[in-house]
Amino acid sequence: MPERPSERNAAVLVGLDFGAAGYAEGVEELRLLVVSAGIHPRALVGGRRARPDPAYFAGSGKVEEIRRALHEQRASLAVFNHDLSPVQERNLEKALGCPVVDRTRLILDIFAQRAKSHEGKLQVELAQLEHAATRLVRGWTHLERQRGGRGFLGGMGETQLEVDRRLIANRVKVLKDKLVKFQRRREVQRRARARGRSFSVSLVGYTNAGKSTLFNVLTHAGALAEDRLFATLDTTTRRLYLPEAGNITISDTVGFIRDLPHTLVAAFRATLEETIHADLLLHVVDAASEARDAQVEEVNKVLVEIGASAIPQLLAWNKIDRNGAQPGVDRDEYARIRRVRLSAKTGDGVDGLRQALIEAAASRTSPANPPKSKDSQKPGQAAAT
Repeated sequence: MPERPSERNAAVLVGLDFGAAGYAEGVEELRLLVVSAGIHPRALVGGRRARPDPAYFAGSGKVEEIRRALHEQRASLAVFNHDLSPVQERNLEKALGCPVVDRTRLILDIFAQRAKSHEGKLQVELAQLEHAATRLVRGWTHLERQRGGRGFLGGMGETQLEVDRRLIANRVKVLKDKLVKFQRRREVQRRARARGRSFSVSLVGYTNAGKSTLFNVLTHAGALAEDRLFATLDTTTRRLYLPEAGNITISDTVGFIRDLPHTLVAAFRATLEETIHADLLLHVVDAASEARDAQVEEVNKVLVEIGASAIPQLLAWNKIDRNGAQPGVDRDEYARIRRVRLSAKTGDGVDGLRQALIEAAASRTSPANPPKSKDSQKPGQAAAT
């Protein structure tokens, strides 16, 4: 029977429940990730286990269930909502007779599709190579062949596996050197901007929380904003002028996600420097999501990892048009605005956010918060990308 055109991108999803909270939300997130990657989900194979199987991650009976689902759904790919070890990935591919993609590789592939700037592409390539370096032992015969030495002094030569490792290591070094140059250039730009003393705000949040939409509403930047995971990767910065506060620089950064691969966090650390050096983090939350509390926690975990946990946060409770909440602001015991309820889509509550930014900018230069010295003050605007 001839293969349908879409079958090459058809997949069976695998999400096992190990008793952790948020299983249903995690499975739905996997589906959204798969769709964002251009893959067509045909079926979901679930189940409960106490712990992963060392050889196949899933038990032998579950592996057989996945194999049947692949055949019945005419799918050519198995996507796991978990991180697999190299051995588990190799064993599964052999048992299922098709490529197997784990969560980390899926996210890396999405980032590879979405990166637009030169630096963003370098960062994604670096993360992919560092991930691939742990998966060279895949049992392919060409990795076991040895390359002969030159003449009688050549010895046994080196295996193809060693050659591949060396090539990856060389390329990783080249990429890191290039990224260091980008970082130095940004640091020069940051020092120049610091003299202007603009109040700097970085938008952070879970992917698809509406950061780019809110960024466009505030700055009229026209940045890409779509209802899909990781719609934008590259940091974009624009100026927002508020009469009561002057120029404020706002940066839209890459969205976070549960179990964001550490290789990506490390590779994108330079891009996330705008977050690390901001005066205020505008934490955009999807107020309509049932998993919003868990998503806030995941974002805060990444902020700790990149060294931005001590920066003041302002919560932007977005998408209230979907849950019926009323626009407005919530203040803490010191009368400071700690949360704004708004809808970036309809514009309701955005005026409250502008007022919150004015108050935050004013508090930085108030007598209780004297201006920073040139050596310690935070940067302003970054170059737009």
